[in-house]
Amino acid sequence: MPENGSINEAATGTATALSQTAQDYGQKISEVATQAKDYVSEKVSVVGDRIKDLQNADLGELADNCKDYARKNPGQAILISAAAGLLLGLVLRSRR
Repeated sequence: MPENGSINEAATGTATALSQTAQDYGQKISEVATQAKDYVSEKVSVVGDRIKDLQNADLGELADNCKDYARKNPGQAILISAAAGLLLGLVLRSRR
Protein backbone atom coordinates (compact mmCIF):
# COMPACT_ATOMS: atom_id res chain seq x y z
CA MET A 1 0.00 0.00 0.00
CA PRO A 2 1.49 3.40 -0.96
CA GLU A 3 2.36 5.93 1.64
CA ASN A 4 0.33 9.09 2.17
CA GLY A 5 3.26 11.20 0.95
CA SER A 6 3.42 9.49 -2.42
CA ILE A 7 -0.37 9.80 -2.83
CA ASN A 8 -0.18 13.50 -2.04
CA GLU A 9 2.71 13.96 -4.48
CA ALA A 10 0.80 12.13 -7.23
CA ALA A 11 -2.32 14.19 -6.55
CA THR A 12 -0.31 17.40 -6.58
CA GLY A 13 1.35 16.41 -9.86
CA THR A 14 -2.01 15.57 -11.42
CA ALA A 15 -3.52 18.84 -10.18
CA THR A 16 -0.58 20.78 -11.60
CA ALA A 17 -0.91 19.04 -14.96
CA LEU A 18 -4.66 19.70 -15.04
CA SER A 19 -4.09 23.32 -14.11
CA GLN A 20 -1.56 23.74 -16.92
CA THR A 21 -3.92 22.08 -19.40
CA ALA A 22 -6.76 24.37 -18.30
CA GLN A 23 -4.51 27.41 -18.72
CA ASP A 24 -3.48 26.24 -22.21
CA TYR A 25 -7.10 25.78 -23.26
CA GLY A 26 -8.02 29.13 -21.73
CA GLN A 27 -5.29 30.80 -23.80
CA LYS A 28 -6.46 29.05 -26.97
CA ILE A 29 -10.07 30.07 -26.31
CA SER A 30 -8.96 33.66 -25.74
CA GLU A 31 -7.04 33.68 -29.03
CA VAL A 32 -9.97 32.23 -30.98
CA ALA A 33 -12.37 34.70 -29.36
CA THR A 34 -10.13 37.58 -30.43
CA GLN A 35 -9.98 36.23 -33.98
CA ALA A 36 -13.78 35.84 -34.03
CA LYS A 37 -14.24 39.39 -32.76
CA ASP A 38 -11.94 40.76 -35.47
CA TYR A 39 -13.74 38.74 -38.16
CA VAL A 40 -17.19 39.90 -37.02
CA SER A 41 -16.02 43.51 -36.81
CA GLU A 42 -14.70 43.30 -40.36
CA LYS A 43 -17.94 41.79 -41.67
CA VAL A 44 -20.07 44.36 -39.83
CA SER A 45 -18.03 47.09 -41.48
CA VAL A 46 -18.61 45.55 -44.91
CA VAL A 47 -22.35 45.24 -44.25
CA GLY A 48 -22.47 48.85 -43.06
CA ASP A 49 -20.78 49.97 -46.27
CA ARG A 50 -23.28 47.96 -48.34
CA ILE A 51 -26.20 49.51 -46.47
CA LYS A 52 -24.83 52.99 -47.15
CA ASP A 53 -24.49 52.09 -50.83
CA LEU A 54 -28.10 50.89 -50.90
CA GLN A 55 -29.36 54.04 -49.18
CA ASN A 56 -27.74 56.18 -51.86
CA ALA A 57 -28.77 53.92 -54.77
CA ASP A 58 -31.53 54.69 -57.24
CA LEU A 59 -34.30 52.12 -56.73
CA GLY A 60 -34.99 51.88 -60.47
CA GLU A 61 -31.35 51.16 -61.18
CA LEU A 62 -31.27 48.63 -58.36
CA ALA A 63 -34.34 46.86 -59.78
CA ASP A 64 -32.74 46.78 -63.24
CA ASN A 65 -29.56 45.28 -61.75
CA CYS A 66 -31.64 42.62 -59.98
CA LYS A 67 -33.46 41.74 -63.21
CA ASP A 68 -30.19 41.48 -65.11
CA TYR A 69 -28.73 39.24 -62.41
CA ALA A 70 -31.82 37.01 -62.44
CA ARG A 71 -31.60 36.67 -66.23
CA LYS A 72 -27.92 35.74 -66.10
CA ASN A 73 -28.21 33.43 -63.05
CA PRO A 74 -31.76 32.03 -62.90
CA GLY A 75 -30.89 29.13 -60.57
CA GLN A 76 -29.23 31.35 -58.00
CA ALA A 77 -32.03 33.90 -58.27
CA ILE A 78 -34.61 31.21 -57.49
CA LEU A 79 -32.60 29.94 -54.51
CA ILE A 80 -32.10 33.47 -53.16
CA SER A 81 -35.81 34.20 -53.55
CA ALA A 82 -36.75 30.94 -51.82
CA ALA A 83 -34.38 31.65 -48.92
CA ALA A 84 -35.70 35.18 -48.54
CA GLY A 85 -39.28 33.88 -48.59
CA LEU A 86 -38.46 31.23 -46.00
CA LEU A 87 -36.86 33.78 -43.68
CA LEU A 88 -39.74 36.20 -44.12
CA GLY A 89 -42.22 33.40 -43.41
CA LEU A 90 -40.37 32.40 -40.24
CA VAL A 91 -40.25 35.99 -39.02
CA LEU A 92 -43.92 36.60 -39.67
CA ARG A 93 -44.97 33.25 -38.23
CA SER A 94 -43.03 33.80 -35.00
CA ARG A 95 -44.86 37.08 -34.36
CA ARG A 96 -48.25 35.36 -34.00
